[in-house]
Amino acid sequence: MVPRVVYGKGSFGQLGEILMPKRQHAEAPMIFLVDAVFEDSQLLQRIPAIFEDQIILISASEEPKTAQVDVLVDKILNSYEYLPSGIIGIGGGTLLDLAKAVAIMITNPGSSTQYQGWDLVGKPAIYHVGIPTLSGTGAEVSRTTVLMGPERKLGINSDHTTFDQVILDPELTAGVPRDQWFYTGMDCFIHCVESLQGTYLNAFSQSYGEKAMELCEEVFLKDLPEEESREKLMMASWHGGMSIAYSQVGVAHALSYGLSFVMGTPHGLGNCLVFQHLEAFYPEGVRNFKKMLQRHKIQLPQGVCQDLSESELDTMVRVAMEMTPLWENALGENWESRISAADLKEIYLKI
Repeated sequence: MVPRVVYGKGSFGQLGEILMPKRQHAEAPMIFLVDAVFEDSQLLQRIPAIFEDQIILISASEEPKTAQVDVLVDKILNSYEYLPSGIIGIGGGTLLDLAKAVAIMITNPGSSTQYQGWDLVGKPAIYHVGIPTLSGTGAEVSRTTVLMGPERKLGINSDHTTFDQVILDPELTAGVPRDQWFYTGMDCFIHCVESLQGTYLNAFSQSYGEKAMELCEEVFLKDLPEEESREKLMMASWHGGMSIAYSQVGVAHALSYGLSFVMGTPHGLGNCLVFQHLEAFYPEGVRNFKKMLQRHKIQLPQGVCQDLSESELDTMVRVAMEMTPLWENALGENWESRISAADLKEIYLKI
């Protein structure tokens, strides 16, 4: 679990005070990985960069990649005589996952591709902080950093991945484009559906999952003031991330990984594209999802997979079926007898 959390409007202003005791010395910098969407914003000016600190702007238009992590780590290690004092990720799930992965790879040898899987990280990461500017992914609280590798989309799942500090400031999520707000929020909603109906469910994950679901339904099915909506969705994201930390996600995420790997589809949108066709697995969840789509007048893209080759479809299916823990959570230990490659291909062709 994340050991230190600060929550509240304006809490981003405490970042300098939070970082100061963690600074090793003046030549051991803090590295700020920031969503490039903030390049000309006041937020960038509020970052407490001092001494040898570096702000690196990164586009979040694509899913985070292992190659991108390796390049960032090499750049940081070759730019300074000393290891950084910390890595701070500011942005949505892409930036938070990059920050977690870079913090791990600063202290672990080789390529980040070597650590895609479960509990493969040998050495603790350097100090790292997560500051979400979108709500829904749960990346701020999870023990995974999901990366696109040369062979698969798979997280670095370990106890060393979790942030040392998180700042939850609802003001940072103001002004998010409506479609992006919806798709990222649906990532949280789908987390809850998959966790609460999974075979891995336990009292811990259930308690967090039920609260996250309650908050998602308030945000997306009721008329809330904008400020209250931001606050509740931020807490839904946190609780949803905690729920899957002690259980797992399921069918939608497995299929979404295949979609992202082949087509580069953003994670939240990919989950939505898949989830609309999963009535057989999550009937009540899909019904509520479609109500949310209608209420917020969201039109999902059509015909996304219609021009894919057989080879591309086969790759999508392979990537999805490699997510064994997700299928076990969704369908049980004998999941391979309950779902086939042909079944997955049929779902993809509906998208």
